Amino acid sequence: MAFPSDLEIARSATLKPLHEIAASMGIGEHLLEPYGSAVAKIKLEAVEELSERPKAKYVVVTAITPTPLGEGKTTTTVGLGQAMSHIGKRATVAIRQPSMGPTFGIKGGAAGGGYSQVVPMEILNLHLTGDFHAVTAAHNLLSAIVDNHLHQGNALGLSMDDITWRRVLDVNDRSLRNIVIGLGPSEDGVTRQTGFDITAASEVMAIFALATSLRDLRSRLGRIVVGYTKSGTPVTAEELRGAGAMAVLMRDAMKPNLLQTLENTPVLVHAGPFGNIAHGNSSILADQIGIRGGDFLVTESGFGADMGAERFFNIKCRYSRLVPDAAVVVATVRALKSHSGNYRIVAGKPLPEALLAENPDEVHAGGANLRKQIENVKLHGVNPVVAINAFPTDHPSEWRAVAEIAESMGARSAVCQHFSKGGAGAVELAEAVVEAAARPSEFHMLYPDEMPLRDKIHTVATKVYGARDVSYSPAAARSLDRYEAAGFGNLPVCIAKTHLSISSDPSLKGAPTGWTLPVREVRASVGAGFVYPISGEIRTMPGLGTNPAAFSIDLDADGEIVGLS
Repeated sequence: MAFPSDLEIARSATLKPLHEIAASMGIGEHLLEPYGSAVAKIKLEAVEELSERPKAKYVVVTAITPTPLGEGKTTTTVGLGQAMSHIGKRATVAIRQPSMGPTFGIKGGAAGGGYSQVVPMEILNLHLTGDFHAVTAAHNLLSAIVDNHLHQGNALGLSMDDITWRRVLDVNDRSLRNIVIGLGPSEDGVTRQTGFDITAASEVMAIFALATSLRDLRSRLGRIVVGYTKSGTPVTAEELRGAGAMAVLMRDAMKPNLLQTLENTPVLVHAGPFGNIAHGNSSILADQIGIRGGDFLVTESGFGADMGAERFFNIKCRYSRLVPDAAVVVATVRALKSHSGNYRIVAGKPLPEALLAENPDEVHAGGANLRKQIENVKLHGVNPVVAINAFPTDHPSEWRAVAEIAESMGARSAVCQHFSKGGAGAVELAEAVVEAAARPSEFHMLYPDEMPLRDKIHTVATKVYGARDVSYSPAAARSLDRYEAAGFGNLPVCIAKTHLSISSDPSLKGAPTGWTLPVREVRASVGAGFVYPISGEIRTMPGLGTNPAAFSIDLDADGEIVGLS
């Protein structure tokens, strides 16, 4: 009998009324704003009302460097949350909202998978409560204000060659990466070159995820830098008088969304910042609520521990002031075999047949990546646990090889079958996490605020990525000097690089050393509160492939969604 699809499993779920889910977190019904019967927003007053409740243990789920297929971080996050109830613990899960670009592209949705899903998965993977649309509208309102300012005489003296604010849209559309606007008669605007990014890459999205209150949101929006004058002076959204209206558009979106898992574990879904050029974590506001909602708060960071987890520790925790108690590093046999350098895994194509053959030696050959990612967690004083995300094509000897690698680094591991068994399949992982979180936390960030930007970049590159040194293009060096002079030097750094390698070269597997991180460009997300150096070619507007998921998604004769995964 074939294993049911994610959509079939999700539709067979028995959901509890959301007021019961909220009550299990200590949240009263008066704090809920229902969106239909299966989703609700939580009013921000909950942060204050819950503030006297005990804090939960704070657990972040990260991973080894993934293949293009992903290694099941969201599924593991959900499975771990569900497993806590099997050992008598109350957990809340906090994750990012999926972007519809990947949902209709090649990756599919991000509700988890199998019997470890957030439901209703159709609503989650599509519009949810419209938060992404609010980000899109707020961002593009500022874009319109910028171009109107140019049309009305450019009183602030924005340099046409130094406008950094583009437009956004939540679909994959490569044709919009670089465009010319303002064509036609003069009343149609100023002609200039610009482009679109995907909504998840918007600085408004990053602000949305990092703001700690509506007042903080309003302040951060005002600090957005849209460009510079010819003398290098930054021009902000506040100066353009656009920040207030943007905050109005974002007001309702700031309330976290409450859903549940297949096993009725509470789930907070809020914000969805891009994992490359932004910090790639769900919102601080969701965590402020979830941290008071039970025994454990399980959240997730984007890509591997060198990416999302490093930013979780050094950016998100810097602004939230929440201290993590443990970290789960998700590893798969297929990914470790790929880090042996013997295979090339391509999204949308079958796995190489030889990769599926039993070969624990190849797992050990790729083990350097797992060892380095465990080390990256330990660099921040956090206790790691390795989740061996089991696939039917794996072999027990290969799971033992992963466990041996973890043990060599002093980390406990657990084989997890939450995809096929739900929370029951992650009980061993839950027990290991409880043990790790009970140990004293020695959490610390890698660098202080006052460290110069170049030193911050060097620290992350050498300690987290394993680079020998950092090189800067002349343009990148000028930008760093400009940002230091403008007072942005106290911000943390968010290095934009490939997620397919710990290095900046996606072809380098394992844990390469002795290489130099090339920084070709540096940008500042002043409102969000970080500077992001760019290494390599980072696409902020994905394109569709030859056979995107959109081709399979449709409505059946009864008006039900089919083909969503």
